[in-house]
Amino acid sequence: MRRRSFISGLGSMAAALPRGARAQQTSRPVIGFLGTSSVEKYAIRLRAFREGLEETGFVEGKNVAIDYRWANYENERLPILAAELVRRGVTVITAGGGTPAALAAKAATSTIPIVFAVAVDPVKVGLVASLREPGGNITGVVNQNVAVAPKRLELLHELLPAAATIALLVNPTNPAMVEQVEGVMEPIASSLGMRLQVVRAGAERDFDAAFAAMAQMRADALVIDPDVLFNGLPEALAVRALRQALPAVFHYREFVAAGGLVAYGASETEYYRLVGVQTGRILNGEKPANLPVEQTTKVELIINLKTAKTFGLTFPQSIIARADEVID
Repeated sequence: MRRRSFISGLGSMAAALPRGARAQQTSRPVIGFLGTSSVEKYAIRLRAFREGLEETGFVEGKNVAIDYRWANYENERLPILAAELVRRGVTVITAGGGTPAALAAKAATSTIPIVFAVAVDPVKVGLVASLREPGGNITGVVNQNVAVAPKRLELLHELLPAAATIALLVNPTNPAMVEQVEGVMEPIASSLGMRLQVVRAGAERDFDAAFAAMAQMRADALVIDPDVLFNGLPEALAVRALRQALPAVFHYREFVAAGGLVAYGASETEYYRLVGVQTGRILNGEKPANLPVEQTTKVELIINLKTAKTFGLTFPQSIIARADEVID
């Protein structure tokens, strides 16, 4: 009888708790996911992100909730969306929209843990104090897309040894990315006897004008900056490059699948799986200040032989032998 009375008393105590307190007892942790484009454009990445979460014991809809915020390619909205997640009181913010999302999240809170996903050097842009000991409330994952940008130029030089003028397409609304990409590519272009001409597009509506500028400067080839805007619109870029018979290299497989010539860059699935793992580790109690920034290691080369034939080009056997995937 005493045991039954005790259990009954517990039930009465729970019923007497304020509604908010009862909800807190049963609520799941909430991840605030801050994305630059849209859920449709993030399908591959979100699948990999959820796989990473599952590796650390978290399944969306089961023991963790995810509150998504999408900027639809309008970087100026990111601070507003980040502030919404802070007001929502999420457990952790995953800034999955590249450097602009990471900087917006960092500016929005110094207390809620943040996991970023960027291609730039996070120390140089002020996200963390160091890769080994990030400090503060932020850590994350860096892919190799800026680091291997010079290799894209080298691929073009191998394929088009006489190419002299190379257009570099960048997004001016992401200045940190532009600065670092230009910084690593300019010396390589000079050493290869190439002249790098920067062309800017801050939205899809700017693409036609950008490609018209490339035609006017008589660009021999195109390198596309690994920016989140361009990541979400690879087909639009591939169609324009194909229409203009402009050999182009990007880092995203979807670009080549849509008719682009070459892609060389970090594996998107490895990248976002690691972002999921980092987020899960924080949900499991690890502190971002002491959680080293992860760096991806897998780099993929994809080539399109059909597009090469359309341009009257032949891939050297040395490139074909190194390719992870050949689209014919």
